Amino acid sequence: MCGIAGIISAASSALQGDRHITLQIRLKAMTDAISHRGPDGEGIWINTDGRAGFGHRRLSIIDLSAAAAQPMHYPFSTGSDITSRYTIIHNGEIYNYRELRDELSREKYVFRTQSDTEVMLAAYDYWQEDCLDQFEGMFAFAIWDEQEKEFFAARDRFGEKPFFYHYDGSGLVFGSEMKAIWAAGVSKTPNLKMLFNFITLGYVDNPGKPGEVFFENIHKLPPASFLKYRPGKEEPVIEKYWDLDPSLQDKKTDEAAAIEKFNSLLKESINKRLRSDVLTGTSLSGGLDSSSIAAISHELKASNQSHKSFTAIFPGFEKDESLFADQVARSLGLASYTVPVSAEGLARDWDQLVYHQEEPFSSASIYAQYKVFELAHQNGVKVLLDGQGADETLAGYHQYYKWYWQELFHQRKLFRSGEIKAARKNGVNEGFGPRNIVASLFPDLATVVLERQYLVKALRQDDLNRDFVKGQSKDAYYSRPAHFNLNGALFFNTFVHGLEELLRYADRNSMAHGRECRLPFLDHSLVEFVFSLPSHFKIRQGWTKWILRETMKGRLPDTIAWRKEKIGFEPPQQEWMNHKDIRERVQEARRKLIQHSILAPSALAKPVRALSSHAPDNFDWRYLAAAPFI
Repeated sequence: MCGIAGIISAASSALQGDRHITLQIRLKAMTDAISHRGPDGEGIWINTDGRAGFGHRRLSIIDLSAAAAQPMHYPFSTGSDITSRYTIIHNGEIYNYRELRDELSREKYVFRTQSDTEVMLAAYDYWQEDCLDQFEGMFAFAIWDEQEKEFFAARDRFGEKPFFYHYDGSGLVFGSEMKAIWAAGVSKTPNLKMLFNFITLGYVDNPGKPGEVFFENIHKLPPASFLKYRPGKEEPVIEKYWDLDPSLQDKKTDEAAAIEKFNSLLKESINKRLRSDVLTGTSLSGGLDSSSIAAISHELKASNQSHKSFTAIFPGFEKDESLFADQVARSLGLASYTVPVSAEGLARDWDQLVYHQEEPFSSASIYAQYKVFELAHQNGVKVLLDGQGADETLAGYHQYYKWYWQELFHQRKLFRSGEIKAARKNGVNEGFGPRNIVASLFPDLATVVLERQYLVKALRQDDLNRDFVKGQSKDAYYSRPAHFNLNGALFFNTFVHGLEELLRYADRNSMAHGRECRLPFLDHSLVEFVFSLPSHFKIRQGWTKWILRETMKGRLPDTIAWRKEKIGFEPPQQEWMNHKDIRERVQEARRKLIQHSILAPSALAKPVRALSSHAPDNFDWRYLAAAPFI
């Protein structure tokens, strides 16, 4: 887990001279900008003709020795007559590196370190771009091939690790965070189209253009994609290397066999994510997902005895989950650490939070997560396992009920299934009416109607400057699942719009404190299996995440495994928005947005509207979160 940065030039330059020195200075500025991602070491490398320059900040997790430092070369140079062909910088972890190392050793590859990075280099030498099919993990890495004069970069399947780049024809500049690219001299210009959609609809990405970000001239490499670039010869080429089809389900899946396989895959995923040469812990919210990870980690006994749990608490808030987290920690015998999160803290830490996030964020829950990783840092734990990804793949949110019900209605099974009645018994108030029936029977028509409704609503946001609306609304975008059934909705939120937003928050919050966040529910083999299961393995008898609950039955207290209410790591944002310091910040944000002709002057006279983190028209929070990036 680290920070990477680099400059690939279309033209070569002499190894010595002003241009070479300038390149060193730029690379140093880039790595300094992301030093928080790697406090344990740094390195800079420039190839012989000055065409490729790499910078690295190291967070030591696996093989803490100097031999595992980066940039890393392969084969290792052992004399003046040997030149390394490949050089790599890597951010992330390859969890199956031991298995790959054994396989490559049988192919006569020799290793000098115990690191996963060296295994990646050997894998690239052996399989080339097909090495990506072999990797299990979270990663963003870049390789320079000195023999072919070719640059290769790739990002993991779900987008856990970031990769940003700028290309202008004369070369390519890249980094783990945009601040590294700005440090290299690329201008910082807001993307007003993205800003319009964030303020009006709450979107933090563009589902139709997954490479777009909140700034012009910078793009992100989409998840499950690689980039190839032959400087001076070809433009950069981006290709996708992995996908799954949500329509392919095994309708004959045996229930007992499915639960057994799900358990096996989840257990294996957690076991591999406990591989570490530093202390590991668990980010424990008290919900089913993080509690399941904590319980299985405890069963495996793969972590050392000082395995700890870290929890954000909101004293006095009705949705505070600290009692549930404490119940899990006590039942497993974990050393438990908590941190109270408050409006005063949010106001105090706001500028730092914004600095690390780099783009607008949708709610105050991001701050609570920030404080959890700070707590882990204070207690010397470098690696935290977290439950993100389970809600999107296993149907954990209440919004998924209607998608399942639409699917059942389309199959003429809804009312005899008793699913709506069972959900009501579990306290679920999700509606199902004529609109859902139309969506079930005429999905294409429903998509058109929904898009129109959302965009009309966006245009009617009366706080906005009319010229801003006129200039940006023609490029506004709204996206819905391609398939109006449960798996279609899960696929949309996992791969198109939703999950990557949460992964960005987790990456920036963890790396702000030099911590590593590992997500067992995003093992790609596990996700492939989950998507192959019929919908009733995800929602059944009114219960979300049914197969996970069945898997954890008897391993967690019933109050956790069969807990009815879904909190979703929600802080008391409505209360915080009424705090004097936060209200002042909202007014400052409004003034700035008015100065840039984004809001109308009349917006300043309105009282601050305090809403919860999941409220659909949370405009004042969006002003607060958007203003720093103008």
